[in-house]
Amino acid sequence: MLTKRIIACLDVKAGRVVKGVQFVDLIDAGDPAEVAARHAAAGADEIVFLDITATHEARGTLIPTVKRTAQQLFIPFTVGGGIRTADEASAVFDAGADKISINSAALAHPEVIGEIGAKFGAQAVIVAIDARRAGPSSPIEAAQVFVSGGRKPTGRHAIEWAKEAEDRGAGEILLTSMDADGTRAGFDCELTAAVSTAVQIPVIASGGAGNAQHFTQVFREGKADAALAASIFHFGIADVRSLKEELRRDGIPVRLPC
Repeated sequence: MLTKRIIACLDVKAGRVVKGVQFVDLIDAGDPAEVAARHAAAGADEIVFLDITATHEARGTLIPTVKRTAQQLFIPFTVGGGIRTADEASAVFDAGADKISINSAALAHPEVIGEIGAKFGAQAVIVAIDARRAGPSSPIEAAQVFVSGGRKPTGRHAIEWAKEAEDRGAGEILLTSMDADGTRAGFDCELTAAVSTAVQIPVIASGGAGNAQHFTQVFREGKADAALAASIFHFGIADVRSLKEELRRDGIPVRLPC
């Protein structure tokens, strides 16, 4: 079995790391560069930096903050939020990112996935999907994609869009369950498994992490290749090192920090 990745996420607003529940009620969690360095030192395999208001505010990514954060890291660094073109992606790569994540722009102009991939390699292009179920009893196939920081429904279904994103050249899918986000009640393993089964590229599970067992479940039941968390790391509920030790005891293959 391939090694599973643990990813620490920085949701950034106005230059600060924030975290809320289901994309609202945001509270401050610190300076991005400091938070990223702390998680990297604890053993995170990757860092994801999401400028969560860039699209809603119709602006580009906070390049100076990205550059300052990248200078603290020696592990893969993904940046998303406000990236609409290959040229904007280029500026983010120049600032120190190893990968970029696109969401709203990919849905509005799907050809941008291939354009960025052709210039920088498919492995550098992550398509982020923010998905919400219609209700507890609705079929998983009906889970809908939202954009603009979770503010706008698109009418697209998550599984269908994940398959199209792969066909257009995405190297990975970052799948966030909006229903589970920030609840610490566990990942949406059913949704994650449905997307993971539908595509051949790696799927990163996001939304709902609360303890080590939740990670074990999303790797086993959700068939995720990686799992991302924010609040449990930012607020000291768990650290990456202890999480990985528990996962190793559960038989999940992870890279332990030195």
